[in-house]
Amino acid sequence: MRFSIARLVHQVMLPRAPSPPACGPSPTGLFSHRLWLLGLLLLTSSVLVGCELTAPTGGWGPPIIPPIDPPPPTPPPPPSSDMIAFASNRDGNFEIYVMNADRTNVTRLTDNPAADRSAAWSPDSTQIAFDSTRDGRPEIYVMNADGSNPTRLTSHPAGDTGPAWSPDGTKIAFTSDRDGDAEICVMNADGTGPVNLTTNPASADFGPSWRP
Repeated sequence: MRFSIARLVHQVMLPRAPSPPACGPSPTGLFSHRLWLLGLLLLTSSVLVGCELTAPTGGWGPPIIPPIDPPPPTPPPPPSSDMIAFASNRDGNFEIYVMNADRTNVTRLTDNPAADRSAAWSPDSTQIAFDSTRDGRPEIYVMNADGSNPTRLTSHPAGDTGPAWSPDGTKIAFTSDRDGDAEICVMNADGTGPVNLTTNPASADFGPSWRP
């Protein structure tokens, strides 16, 4: 489909049959009006010269709307903050348990002949650190909040006990006698980079606690 300036000019300037006398404009006025329209068309043509309106392949169909990606799935909520983790020997040896703050739903998380103690929630409530003698000596372990995937973090001939998570969850402080007496140590949450924070041979330092 092409835009024709010449055709529009012809239609504007084409003589019309005279109308019967009335109160309408005079022939001179009609001619002036047509000249004005012709000037407007010529001005418009200066912009539209060379323009061509072509229909796309397949014709003028409905607009194409790009697909909208679905929103990402909502992550599951973290475990309730009103749960308490603790150690108990109610089943014959020390194991890690959790319960609601109203004393309901007591659940044992560990089941090992060794002693599992000193439970400590991670700041995001997804993991629990604890110490255990299941490998022959006290070491620091971590497991998921439901008791699955227990993983040993420390491996030292000395005893490592009493884990405490840093507020940002990247560090774990603990008590160790790896230098001959109880001292405060800290390591990354994956067990790497253990460092002694206290070195006092004259006393026992234990039970670390982070400031919130």
